[in-house]
Amino acid sequence: MAFPPSNIILQFAIFTVFITSKSLYLAQETPRLSIITDKKALISFKSGLQVESLDPLSSWDQNLSPCNWTGVRCNKVGTRVVELDLVGLGLKGSISPRIGNLSFLRSLQLQNNQLTGTFPDQLSNLFCLRVLNMSINSIQGMIPPNISRCMELKILDLEQNKISGRIPNELSYLTKLQVLNLGKNLLFGSIPPSLANLSSLISLSLGTNQLDGMIPGDLSRLQKLKRLDLTTNNLTGTVPPSIYNMSSLEYLNWASNNLWGILPSNVGDTLPNLLVFNICFNKFTGTIPGSLHNLTRIQQIRMCCSHFHGTVPPGLGNLPELEMYNIGFNRIVSTRDNGLDFLTSLTNSTRLNFLAVDGNLLEGVIPESIGNLSKVLSKLYVGGNRIHGRIPISIGHLSGLALLNLSYNSISYEIPQEISHLEELSILELAGNNISGKIPTSLGSLKNLIVIDLSENELEGTIPTSFGNFQRLLSLDLSYNKLNGSIPKEILNLRSLSTHLTLSNNLLTGPLPREIETLTSVILVDLSNNGLSETIPNSIGNCKSLEKLLLANNTFTGPIPDSLSELKGLQTLDISSNKLSGSIPDSLKNLQGLQLLNLSFNDLDGEVPVGGVFTNLSILHLEGNPKLCSSFACEKGRDHRKRLIWICLIIIAIIASCSIIGLVFYLRKRKPKVAESSNSFERRHQMVSYDELRLATGNFNQENLIGNGGFGAADQTSITSTHALKGSIGYIPPEYGTGQKPSTAGDVYSFGITLLELFTGKSPTHESFTGDLSLKIWVQMALATNIDQVLDPGLMPCSLSYDAQSITPEAQMDCSIAVLGVGLACTVDSPDGRISMREALCKLKSIREILFKPDHARKIL
Repeated sequence: MAFPPSNIILQFAIFTVFITSKSLYLAQETPRLSIITDKKALISFKSGLQVESLDPLSSWDQNLSPCNWTGVRCNKVGTRVVELDLVGLGLKGSISPRIGNLSFLRSLQLQNNQLTGTFPDQLSNLFCLRVLNMSINSIQGMIPPNISRCMELKILDLEQNKISGRIPNELSYLTKLQVLNLGKNLLFGSIPPSLANLSSLISLSLGTNQLDGMIPGDLSRLQKLKRLDLTTNNLTGTVPPSIYNMSSLEYLNWASNNLWGILPSNVGDTLPNLLVFNICFNKFTGTIPGSLHNLTRIQQIRMCCSHFHGTVPPGLGNLPELEMYNIGFNRIVSTRDNGLDFLTSLTNSTRLNFLAVDGNLLEGVIPESIGNLSKVLSKLYVGGNRIHGRIPISIGHLSGLALLNLSYNSISYEIPQEISHLEELSILELAGNNISGKIPTSLGSLKNLIVIDLSENELEGTIPTSFGNFQRLLSLDLSYNKLNGSIPKEILNLRSLSTHLTLSNNLLTGPLPREIETLTSVILVDLSNNGLSETIPNSIGNCKSLEKLLLANNTFTGPIPDSLSELKGLQTLDISSNKLSGSIPDSLKNLQGLQLLNLSFNDLDGEVPVGGVFTNLSILHLEGNPKLCSSFACEKGRDHRKRLIWICLIIIAIIASCSIIGLVFYLRKRKPKVAESSNSFERRHQMVSYDELRLATGNFNQENLIGNGGFGAADQTSITSTHALKGSIGYIPPEYGTGQKPSTAGDVYSFGITLLELFTGKSPTHESFTGDLSLKIWVQMALATNIDQVLDPGLMPCSLSYDAQSITPEAQMDCSIAVLGVGLACTVDSPDGRISMREALCKLKSIREILFKPDHARKIL
C-alpha cells in the first residue's frame, strides 16, 4: 500500500491541530449560537435574493420558527437548523456571508437556481457540513481553498457554474469526500496529483473545463473510484498504464481531449466492471480491443472520431446489456458483400438504442437481418462508407427508429415502401447515393419527420403532394436529382419549415406558387438550376426569416419584386441567369445585411440604385445586363459617346502631331546645311508640335501636354542648351538623366506617359507612386492581373453605340487594354527598345478601326 509523502503528513498534522484548536474555540462560543442566530442568518440569506411576485420563500415569516419554513429542517429538539434544501426554486441573487453562522448545518443544497456572485469565505465555518451542492447556477470566482476546513464533507458538487482558476490542492484534505463534481466550469491548469489522497472518493468529475497537461498516474491510487469523468478538456499525452488497472471503475469518460496511444488489448480484463467506456474525439490508434466485447455487463462502448483501424472484433453477441455502440469516423474496414455481417451479432443486444458505424471504410451490403435488431433502437448511423446494394425491406421492422442515416454510400435501387412503416422516424437521411426511381408517396405517412434529405441521388418523377402531411418538418432537401413537374403547393404550406427548403439542380418547371408566403420561418430557400418560369411572386416578401434566397439559372421573367426589400435579414440574394427585366428596385439598397447580391445575366435596364449595399462593389454582381448602368455612368455617361469620340479626336490629334514631328525630322535630314543652331531647331520642333496639337484639339489642356511634359522633353519656350535637363518630372525619359540629348525616342516616352495618364486618370507624380512604384509599373502589374484597378472609372464599359451599331462592353475593354499596351510600348526604359512614332500611329489607327467595326467579337491584337 502506498503512503503519502512525509511533507504531506506534516501539513496534515498541522492542519489537524489548527482545526482542533478552532473547534475548542467555537465550543466556547456555542452559547452565542442558537435557533435565533440561525433565523437571522436565514433572513439575511433571503435579503440577498431578488424576490419575484411569486415568492417561493413566502413562508419564511419572522414570527414563526424557521423549522416550519420551506426548505428548512431542524434537529429533533428543534434547537438548530441542520438542512437547507432550496433546490430548483428559481432563486436569484448572491449568497449571504451570514450563512456561515448555521454552524449545525449538515446539508446545504441550492442547486438548479440562478444564484450569482462568489462563494463566501464563511462557508468554511460549517464544520458539520456533509453535503454542499450548488450545481447549475451562475456562481463565479475561484473555489475558496479554506473549504478544506469542512472536514466532514462527503459530497462537494459545484457543477455547471462559472467557477474559474485552478483546482486548489487544499481539496486533498477532505479525506471523507466521496463525490467531487467540478464539471462544466472554467477551471484551468493541470489536475492536481494530490487528489489521489482522497481515499474515500467514489466519483471524480472534472469534465467540460479548460484543464490541460497529462492525466496524473497518481489517480490510480483511488481504489474505490467508480466514476472518472475528464471529458472535454485540453488534456494531452498518453494515458498512464496504471489507469487501465483501476478495477473498480464503472464509468470511464475522457472523450474530447487530445489523448493518444494504443489501448491495451486486455483493457476489458483489467477493467472488468466497466459499464460505460467513452473515449471519443481523441487520437487513439491501433485496433479495437476484442476484450471489450467480453464485458457482458457493459452498457456503452463509444470510440468514435479517433484513428482506430482494422476490423470489428468478434464477440458483439456477448453484450446483452449494450445500449450504445459507436465506432463511427475511424478507419474500420470490411470487405466483400458480407462485410457488414457483424451487425447481425448485435441482435442479442435487446436494449440497444444507439448504433453508429458511419464514416469508416466498410464495404458490403446491409444484411436483411438488420431488421432483427432491438425494437428500441432509435438511432442508426451507417452513412459515409462504401456500402452498395439495396436498402433491405426488413428496415421497416425497426419500429422504434427515430433516425436513419444511410447517406454517402453507393446504395442503389429504389426507396423501399417499408420505410413508411417507421412511424417514430423523425430524421431520414439518404443523400449521396445512387438511389433511383420515384419517391414513394407512402413516405407522406411519416408525420413525425422533422428532417428529410434525399439529395444527390437519381430520383425522378414529381415531388409527392403527400409531403404536405409533414406538419413538423423543419428541413427538406431534394436537390441534385432528376425530379420534374411543378413545385407542389402542399410543401409550401408547411409552416413548420424553419431551416431550409432546397430543391435546386432538378428539372422542375412552372411558376413559383404564391403560397411560398406561408414559409415565414424558413432561413434558406434554394430553387436554383431548374426550369422555373413566369414572375417571382411578390408574396415572397412574407418570408421574413429568410437569410438566403437562391433562384439562379431558371427562366423567371418580369421585374424584381420590390417586396424583397421586406426581407431585412437577407444575407444572400442570387437571382442571376434568368430573364428578369425592368429596373432594380431602389428599396434593395436598404438590405444592410446583404453579403452577396447577384443580379447578373438578366435583361435589367435603367440606373443602378445609389447608396446602401450598392456602395460595396465586392458583394455586387451586375454583369451581363447590357442595358444597365450605374448612376455615375448615367449622369456622367449620358454623353459617354461624345467622350469616346473626344478621346478618339485626341488620339487623332496625337497621331497628327506625331506625323508632323516625323516630317520635321525628315526635312532636317534633307537640309543638313541649314544655318540655324541646334537650339533654335529644337525649339521650333517643340513649338510646331505644340501648335499643331493645339489647332487640332481646340481647348485641349496645354499644360498637360507641354507644360507638364507633353511630347517634348525640354521646356518649349526657354531652351538654351541641348545639355540642360528641363521639363516636368514624371514625363522626362530616363536617358535624359544621364546627359543624353533630346531625341525622338524621348518624345515617344513622354507621349507614352501622357497616354497612360489619359486612360488611367492618374498623373505620373500622383502621391500613391512612392518608392519603386511608378505609373508605368502600376499599369504593367494591373494589365497582367486586373485591368479594372487602373482604368479611369469614367472609361469603364457602359452602354454605347456607333453608327446605329452597339459597342459591346468587351470591345470597349479590349480597346482600353490595347491603348494602355501602346503606352507601355512607348515607355520602355531603353530608347532602342521603344516603338517608333510611326508604329504607335499604326497601332492606334488599328485600335480605332476595330472598335467601330460591326463585329466587335474580334480580339484586338
